[in-house]
Amino acid sequence: MDWDNLRFFLELARSGTLMSAARRLAVDHTTVARRIQALEKQIGTPLFSREAGGHRLTEAGRRLQPQVEAMESAFLAVESAAPATQEGLSGLVRIGATEGFGTVVLAPHLATFAQSHPQLVIDLLAMPRLVHLSRREADIVISLERPARGPVVVTKLTDYALRLYASRSYLATHRKIETRDDLRGHSFISYVDDLLFSKELQYLDELQRPDSFALRSTSILAQHRAVAAGAGIAVLPAFVAEGDASLQVVLQEQAQFIRTFWMSIAAETRHVARMEAVWDFLRETVAMRQALLLPDAAH
Repeated sequence: MDWDNLRFFLELARSGTLMSAARRLAVDHTTVARRIQALEKQIGTPLFSREAGGHRLTEAGRRLQPQVEAMESAFLAVESAAPATQEGLSGLVRIGATEGFGTVVLAPHLATFAQSHPQLVIDLLAMPRLVHLSRREADIVISLERPARGPVVVTKLTDYALRLYASRSYLATHRKIETRDDLRGHSFISYVDDLLFSKELQYLDELQRPDSFALRSTSILAQHRAVAAGAGIAVLPAFVAEGDASLQVVLQEQAQFIRTFWMSIAAETRHVARMEAVWDFLRETVAMRQALLLPDAAH
């Protein structure tokens, strides 16, 4: 039986749609469909029922999945035992991270790392939502909350600082802010409350509920641009805001927050050569960027 067909079966079973499986496998969705059809023909029974929302496993498919997962685990064990030579890195590693951290901190370094390993493909999912390790959306996930369950390896990646910022032009034309009480009457920029993907983003509950919002957005990068345009005040990560000369810290001693990034990976893939290399590289990158992540600690 063709292992490649079984691998395509497993990705479709996990993702539920041809397009998602195709992205994961770095092929066209028609290739996924063709592989599944070949496997079903070989086995002699449908493995998926085609529905409007995607593909759902049939009873035969559900019986097959744990057997293929066992094969996958055996394959990964063999791959893990191979020498982890940096020069020979190849394959795909998908990294899930929050939008701001992935875009500002990780992307430039990951691009350089990938250039050093032409056979390695790095997918960076820098998104304003939680990327799920359990759903196989990514191989390595950097999250604001420590995963509480599952066969995963977890490490504390870094703490990072957030501060209250406003543009210099905004501060020049609005009432002076010297205490938290002075925040009353000012316009804020923040997240959309009912779309928050982590309780760690509820900064304003620790500060003061704003009287009004100039803008709410699921995107921290959009919030930054709105603050830079002079629309209001916002809590922003220092790694996003400190490099913007148009912004100024507000209430530096009274409005600073510390949050933590956790990095996790499925235990069964932790020692696969390409995963281990990227995992170590991410830790090294973050260690080098501490002055950006925790500005006060750098002095």
